[in-house]
Amino acid sequence: MTAIVAGPSPRPKAAGPSGPEDRLSQAVGPDPADVGLWTDRYFVRTKEAVAHFGDKKVCYAVFMRRPVIFTPRLMVQWLEAVAAARGIEFQIDLNYKEGDWVGAGEPLIYLTGSFYHLVDLETIYLQKLGAACVAAYNAFTMCMDLPHAAFLAMDARHCAGIEMEELMAYAASVGSAAAKEEGGAKGFIGNANDATAHYFGCDRGFGTMPHALVGYAGSTVRAAEMFVETFPDDSMTVLVDYFGHELRDTLDVCRRFPEMAADGRLGIRLDTHGGRFVEGLDPQQSYAVLERHAPIAVRRYRNDTELRYLTGTGVSAAAVFHMREQLDGAGFPKVKIVVSSGFNVDKCRVMGDVGAPIDIVGTGSFLPDSWRETYATADIVEYDGVASVKVGREFLIKKRLEQTGP
Repeated sequence: MTAIVAGPSPRPKAAGPSGPEDRLSQAVGPDPADVGLWTDRYFVRTKEAVAHFGDKKVCYAVFMRRPVIFTPRLMVQWLEAVAAARGIEFQIDLNYKEGDWVGAGEPLIYLTGSFYHLVDLETIYLQKLGAACVAAYNAFTMCMDLPHAAFLAMDARHCAGIEMEELMAYAASVGSAAAKEEGGAKGFIGNANDATAHYFGCDRGFGTMPHALVGYAGSTVRAAEMFVETFPDDSMTVLVDYFGHELRDTLDVCRRFPEMAADGRLGIRLDTHGGRFVEGLDPQQSYAVLERHAPIAVRRYRNDTELRYLTGTGVSAAAVFHMREQLDGAGFPKVKIVVSSGFNVDKCRVMGDVGAPIDIVGTGSFLPDSWRETYATADIVEYDGVASVKVGREFLIKKRLEQTGP
């Protein structure tokens, strides 16, 4: 079995019921028996050469080239499964706790064991680390910038299969937990599917209706009625942009379900696309809304993208303030505003800076934007106890020597 030693213990797992998170998910493969099919061919050839000329005990240093939030759990679980299947032992030294911020180039993990048994695993264990670390960093940043808003992970549809879906849910939960601990943020309260809900301490995913149900119903109010008739005990969030009548449809739904609105069990979701303004707004009106609520905002921004987040089309800061004005003015102060559509790191930062009255952010935009930044790298730094690494990577040995001595 795998030994995890030397270095801080991982932070406790994300809150949630015991069970699925305590075993290797079926989504996070491949099966140990299939490693040779999925790893880089030159690793398979190297394994054959080592078998011919003799094994050595090696130590790999694993690092990334950009700042990240450390998310090693799924990588470690997979290595444990491989070790168990092969009847061997790896030593995994975690240099940081799960959820820690780590600077660029810092060795994240030292992985020690048989060269023969480790060499063909590199391709796959790096896949399980790099993208998750970057996604966790993004999730952490977004939660810190909007500490008073809750987040829902809606990344599943943007993932390249269920293995990525598992990695990204785990990453969001780690980034969220770090933001809760370090900044008192509300963080991620759930996600959009059942399979990975346990990472967020939930038994199932969240979600009420897509645009398809509104189109099927023929009106926003009728879609809300259908939902309530089908799920009478559930709270409800209603999409209000389908017909381009965000304000009218919002108020119509609130008047149709006044008790839910008064009890705080009703939310409206702004998901207006970037091709038009929310009902009642245009450039001039958007600036006027911000002048009422965050007058310094526009004067402080010169970047075109930031100005679009503030006063442009789609779900802008002006649109959120505008909706809150209308709800409060009509006597519905407890109706929640849920926002979606492109809420990435930059958009969350702008919204947080101007204090946009957002209750919940539905987003999958914590997914890494530049995939090149997700590349984790592993280099051997020690062969049979002798330090050795390729030229230019000597910095990887320094921390190892600090741990083990010369």
